[in-house]
Amino acid sequence: MASERRRRNPVCYNRRMLRRVHPLILTAVFLAVALLVAGFGPRERSLGVSVRLVYLHGAWVWTALLGFAAAAVAGLAGLLFRRVDCQRVSIALGQAAMLFWVTYLPMSLLVMQATWNGLFLDEPRFRIGLDFALIAVLLQAGILLLDRPASASAVNIVYFAGLAWSLAASREVMHPASPIASSGWLALQAYFAGLTLICVAAGTQIARWLHRRLVA
Repeated sequence: MASERRRRNPVCYNRRMLRRVHPLILTAVFLAVALLVAGFGPRERSLGVSVRLVYLHGAWVWTALLGFAAAAVAGLAGLLFRRVDCQRVSIALGQAAMLFWVTYLPMSLLVMQATWNGLFLDEPRFRIGLDFALIAVLLQAGILLLDRPASASAVNIVYFAGLAWSLAASREVMHPASPIASSGWLALQAYFAGLTLICVAAGTQIARWLHRRLVA
């Protein structure tokens, strides 16, 4: 019977099978794949193999940013349509994005050392990342303690708006705006997009696990 259903609609069958796997197991799988893919990234003339850490760092940051954006969109939908389920999705996405944002900071230190031969902690982009990491931790802790989905959705909207504005208004001292997007190397751009999608898949599974805990 199961084999017959699998033959009729293999896509739906595979989706059901994935849902039965614990989200944290899938998270570990996706992260392992991301590390493997990053380890085989194209080299760069001046940085050599160290550029692979830069690729992973960039994908990590974009995963956090996309997570915060998704949390804001879900929160806005939840407030506009008064949907508590969307508001809880916003909470889960915001918490998952925070984990990626906070963990990208130590990765940034390694990237600084590899690319700039030193730690430049006053670099504007790093300062913004550190400041908003602290803010995110405090806000998400408050969201968990208060357990008010509507307020959490509003917080996620304001947080993402502030983060996006700060990044857009920041000065480019040593950190380039988007080196891969402006490289003109289509193969590298496709590789980076794939690596980012893998990290996003990992972040989605973390959000899925957090959402389960919220509605349990």
